Amino acid sequence: MLAVIETHPIQYHAPVYRALQRDFGIPVTAVYGSDFSVIGYRDAEFATTFAWDTDLLSGYAARFLSRVSDGGTRTPETTSASGLPRHLHEIDPKAVLLVGYSPRFYQRALWDAWRTQKPLLFRAETTDHASRRATIKAKLRDGMLRFFYGRCERLLYVGTRSYQHFSRLGCSAQKLVFSPYCVDTNSFQTDESGRSRLRAPARTALGVSEEETILLLSGKLVRRKRADLLVEAVKVLPKVVRDRVRVVALGSGEEQPRLEEIARRDPAITFTCVGFQNQSRLSAYYHAADLLVLPSDSGETWGLVVNEALHHGLPCIVSDAVGCAPDLIMPGLTGEVFERGSADSLAAALQRALRLTDNSAARETCRSRVSGYSVAKAAEGIAQAYRDVVRAG
Repeated sequence: MLAVIETHPIQYHAPVYRALQRDFGIPVTAVYGSDFSVIGYRDAEFATTFAWDTDLLSGYAARFLSRVSDGGTRTPETTSASGLPRHLHEIDPKAVLLVGYSPRFYQRALWDAWRTQKPLLFRAETTDHASRRATIKAKLRDGMLRFFYGRCERLLYVGTRSYQHFSRLGCSAQKLVFSPYCVDTNSFQTDESGRSRLRAPARTALGVSEEETILLLSGKLVRRKRADLLVEAVKVLPKVVRDRVRVVALGSGEEQPRLEEIARRDPAITFTCVGFQNQSRLSAYYHAADLLVLPSDSGETWGLVVNEALHHGLPCIVSDAVGCAPDLIMPGLTGEVFERGSADSLAAALQRALRLTDNSAARETCRSRVSGYSVAKAAEGIAQAYRDVVRAG
């Protein structure tokens, strides 16, 4: 039995736990702090209320430390690990998987899990590049993480920058196991057949002709995502290119009014926000688009919208602050990388990437590149780590 400790069911994680049990024969029990993502909650950054429309609970066992219906919390930051020791005692797992060290829930969970004297596994979006820290703060962080990682039997790295992070902190190579960050494609229509069915109707609904180019933003419209940088970059494109570009935001958030105001400034560009869309509605927009752009300048430890886009054959332009860039972006083949915070660098990347649009070979390369970052591969890595520590015990 593998016990997983997590604040709440997450649409990117639950399919991996299901695959662990179904395909690798490892019984999984997830202990969640709250059920708010299943019941429905207000996401502060999306500025909207929703519940994920994909299956988050079948195929593995789940327990909840609190439930919204009983007065439980509705955010990860306020979720408590109170009651966790009792559940771990009842489950009596052979190993425990932790998936983060922030928010505070995970710090309490680490202590409770360590006290069980069961082997600890750790898998999270670990990286050094996403935030710039003062020297003293960085040293304190490094010291705490070395202490934490030293108490884990296996560290599951999700990509290149995750591996570099663990290595920099002196983690033994024999502790490191690859378990890629991934998205579940079961609710998508990712192939060329799906593109043929969905692209034209979606573009018509958006009021975009086939001769125009859709640059897609997917995610929360918040400052750190730097959607404004894309709007500014489009404005500096040559007029003949700019006039056929349409920016479509697949998401919502506090930045929307400001983005609309920037887009109206001379030279005005077309900026359309379609609002938050749940998982089962995403494929139409990914197929309608010609390029995905992720311009974040901080806090983008991975960028799973890039996985989603590439599965649909959609090339991506990302800043060098995006965690998945070294793994998924092959310049000139699956997209382009630009210098964070630079509208000129982004504009140049846009012009380079235009040759990848409406290109069947490029779409196939995108799908091929992301194929190794799958639910099956993620589950395989966790299964390897679990079996290693159980055998050793």
